[in-house]
Amino acid sequence: MSVKVRIPTPLRTLTDNKDTVETDGVTIAEVIENLQKDYPGLKERICDDSGELRRFVNVYLNDEDIRFLSGKNTEVKAGDEISIIPAIAGG
Repeated sequence: MSVKVRIPTPLRTLTDNKDTVETDGVTIAEVIENLQKDYPGLKERICDDSGELRRFVNVYLNDEDIRFLSGKNTEVKAGDEISIIPAIAGG
C-alpha cells in the first residue's frame, strides 16, 4: 500500500533532490523504516537514537499532526500523504 511522503528541502540530498517520494507502510513507523531502506540516512535525521521522532521534526498525515493522533503508531492507508516538516526557530 503506497503512501506519498513530502520531503523537506534540507533532506532532499538523501532523496536525489526529490520533493516527494512514495513508499509502503501500515503505520508511520513502518513508513519511516521503509524510507530508511530506500534512502539511507533519512531515519537518523528525523528520529533520535531511541527511534522516537526528534523534537524539532513535525510529521503530518493529511494535514494532521501525528502527535495529536497516535504518534508513530498512527495508521496510514493507500493514497495518504505524509509531510515531514522540520521546526524552524525564529529570532
